[in-house]
Amino acid sequence: MTDREFDTDAVFLDIPDVLNFRDASCGVLRPGVLYRSASLSGLSPEGARRLKPLGIRTVVDLRSPAEIAAAPDLFHGLDHDYLHAPLLPDRHDTEHPWPSDQFATYQLMAEIGGDAVAATVRRLAGDGAPVLVHCAVGKDRTGLTIAVIQHLAGLSDADITADYLRSNRGLGLDAGPVPYIDEHGVSHVSHPAEADRLHTALARIRELHGTIETYLTAHGVTPAELAAVRAALSTV
Repeated sequence: MTDREFDTDAVFLDIPDVLNFRDASCGVLRPGVLYRSASLSGLSPEGARRLKPLGIRTVVDLRSPAEIAAAPDLFHGLDHDYLHAPLLPDRHDTEHPWPSDQFATYQLMAEIGGDAVAATVRRLAGDGAPVLVHCAVGKDRTGLTIAVIQHLAGLSDADITADYLRSNRGLGLDAGPVPYIDEHGVSHVSHPAEADRLHTALARIRELHGTIETYLTAHGVTPAELAAVRAALSTV
């Protein structure tokens, strides 16, 4: 089954008060190993009950410390490891402020987010799977992290892009931008995911490192861990 034939409804899971929750497996990837979502800051007890059968062993939180302080994940007794791996610094960090331009933000993620992506890969390679990866809304930081892992596991560029764009449906962005208030009380607009933004980040990674694999090894992932992730996710 190609991604263009893949049932979009099937990948979304109904977890109350958690937006954009879905299995990140499609195409040749094994389901039930890698999940993605918005933050768990609104997770309800019923949502925790529905999450439990998935057997998630590690939750990777890509948000900044300020975001987590403002809206920490809720677990309601779920038993899993929690890995804080900030992909970007605080929004108002003076050394690496978030650009207002989305394409520039994606380039910045590619340039400075390697440690967070590598930490997620190492959890998948070890005994941390199934893994849930999230940021604030599960679209940009999560989108890039998942795309790198999907590429590593052998998913085609077309299927990676199609999964990335599913966030528009998962967040209600398929009708256009949505306003939101950040952790500092500042009003922003969440823009729909666009394929060119993800492609910009992946192109920047390849420009800096040559390949996705060398990008990961440059941030501490071993060849054995790369092979372990492929084995965990691929069905071929």
